[in-house]
Amino acid sequence: MKNHQFHLVDPSPWPIIISFVILNYTIMTLMFFNTKLYTPMTISLTFIIWTMFTWWRDIKRESTYQGNHTSSVMVSMKYGMILFITSEVLFFISFFWSFFHHSLAPTCELGLMWPPKDIHSFNPLHIPLMNTIILLSSGISVTWAHASMCVNNLNTTLKSLLITIFLGIYFSILQFYEYISSPFSISDSVYGSTFFLTTGFHGMHVIIGTLFLIHVFFRMKNIDFSFTHHLGMEMSIWYWHFVDVVWLFLYMTIYWWGK
Repeated sequence: MKNHQFHLVDPSPWPIIISFVILNYTIMTLMFFNTKLYTPMTISLTFIIWTMFTWWRDIKRESTYQGNHTSSVMVSMKYGMILFITSEVLFFISFFWSFFHHSLAPTCELGLMWPPKDIHSFNPLHIPLMNTIILLSSGISVTWAHASMCVNNLNTTLKSLLITIFLGIYFSILQFYEYISSPFSISDSVYGSTFFLTTGFHGMHVIIGTLFLIHVFFRMKNIDFSFTHHLGMEMSIWYWHFVDVVWLFLYMTIYWWGK
């Protein structure tokens, strides 16, 4: 028996497993850049998704069936999520720093101009603007889902979550189309590497956020949440808003200002 409100997690294999899987995914991605073989990268990504859902399954059991997520535990988890999102913000700041470093003072190797000579950038009023509208709309729908949850309206919560998931998938499809129709590649000077690294990592965050929302959707279908206890849903919404805000900065700088 314990005499405190906190939950000490049982020994879990998932932290070490996800660490090795992500390391392997990074190596497979580097191989893809050089060999164009996407099968190993796809297999690694599949293992990442499997580990995520299995780990979330254990957390679901702790919260829903064992009742280990007390009010004190939920406060601690909120702080943890805030710190995680803060680290992600700093991660993207490094890419924006690189972009401004090269764009504000382009060197002679870049033709003393930005975008560099012979680089034809995307029109910000085409697919990028469409994706901006999609993500802003998804931010509205996910906020609607949270508001519906807070008033215990399950049907509206499910509908608005489904809309958000659809918009997230639509965003990823449009970004994929943008990549395959790109007039430049990741090896085309620092512009190509900055563009594809920044938008690519953001696209990965959109996919992860979409999977997070799908997981929340099915938990809602199973009535795992209530209007007073829906921390998993709340964290997924925080993460999705973070994705929205990063895209706005990305659109205004790389697509619009850096055109």
